[in-house]
Amino acid sequence: MSTQPSSPTSLRSPAVSWFIRPLLRTRRALYKPAAARVVLRLLGQLQYGVLDVHLPDGTTRRYGQPADEPAAANAPHARVVLANWNVCAAALKSGDIGFAETYLAGDWHTDDLAALLDIMVRNRTVIETVIYGSWFGKLTNRLRHLRNANSKEGSRRNIRAHYDLGNAFYKLWLDSTMTYSSALFDGSPEQTLADAQRAKYRRLLNELQLDGVDLNVLEIGCGWGGFAELAASEAKARVTGLTLSTEQLAFAQQRMTDAGLADRADLRLQDYRDVHGQFDAIASIEMFEAVGEEYWPGYFECIKRNLKRGGRACVQTITIDNTLFDRYRTSTDFIQQYIFPGGMLPSPAAFVQVAERHGLKVVNQLSFGRDYARTLKLWRNAFVARLDEIRAQRFDERFIRLWDFYLCYCEAAFAHSNTDVIQFTLEHA
Repeated sequence: MSTQPSSPTSLRSPAVSWFIRPLLRTRRALYKPAAARVVLRLLGQLQYGVLDVHLPDGTTRRYGQPADEPAAANAPHARVVLANWNVCAAALKSGDIGFAETYLAGDWHTDDLAALLDIMVRNRTVIETVIYGSWFGKLTNRLRHLRNANSKEGSRRNIRAHYDLGNAFYKLWLDSTMTYSSALFDGSPEQTLADAQRAKYRRLLNELQLDGVDLNVLEIGCGWGGFAELAASEAKARVTGLTLSTEQLAFAQQRMTDAGLADRADLRLQDYRDVHGQFDAIASIEMFEAVGEEYWPGYFECIKRNLKRGGRACVQTITIDNTLFDRYRTSTDFIQQYIFPGGMLPSPAAFVQVAERHGLKVVNQLSFGRDYARTLKLWRNAFVARLDEIRAQRFDERFIRLWDFYLCYCEAAFAHSNTDVIQFTLEHA
């Protein structure tokens, strides 16, 4: 016999669910978890920018610089609407990964994602707990990242995950040179992104000092063939280009054929570790980030082994600030988790040290991180302008939010020098 008191109507019955469920939702919204209290206290320490946060309980709080402060007029200003409190626990546990994941899930939205991430990066030292996450979250994400190590098979898998999304996708928002690396701007307002990309290629060619025609150039990571085309057409070089992306290879080969340069280009689906030859010069543009720290020695051994005595190599790579490197190298961030699996940025000092350890010396270098921030802004503007066409290629809203977050996240990092991009010119030691 039941010991429960009888009730004329069950709480689960349709007769009362219309009344109870809204009350439960309201209760959940009004209840502020411990994680939320921690995050809101952290936001109270913001020093730069203005952030309005609309909370699940219906209230709005403003954080950052006082509105009447003169500097606030030119500071970034963003508004965030929290659909629930999930982002607080996720950010404390997994840092920027949790922050991004709740954005992808629709747990919060903002009217200006670029401004919001700019504020977060400007206030990095204040909100480090949210950026880096808890020890458990860091450990979990680190283990996931380590599974993406760039062995030969891992490299093929990781590269294809990003670059084989389809040439049609990248053509929508890259410039006409189909270049997916930082441009080099000269400061003139009339310079287009395509012009700035070619300027980057020409500077790299000048660093290689290709005195003569028919010199053999190895390009580690040839992408869609932008540098190879310029090297073959303007420097009259013979280019051996390597990629692990079948989509990129098909596009680059057709590009060289269309330009009448097929006889000057040997473009291959090949891992850099499998190349054995002698080249007058070696170029590598933003491929080093995909190598992984464990494989850095093999990368520099490849350059040393294949570069003729007296020849030069020029490596353009994204770097992370020297002061952030030690913490970064033992953790995992949003980019490594969702955009470039297996990737790892060097610090400028680490790049030079590992190169020198393997018989190479840096003879010149150029940093132009602010140009990367501008490049990313132009990419994002083009990406947003082509959203209907991106959707028509059957990319869903989560994918769009992921890429929008990625482009804004990187722009903010370069704008405030957390990351940089450097062309390192190398010779045999």
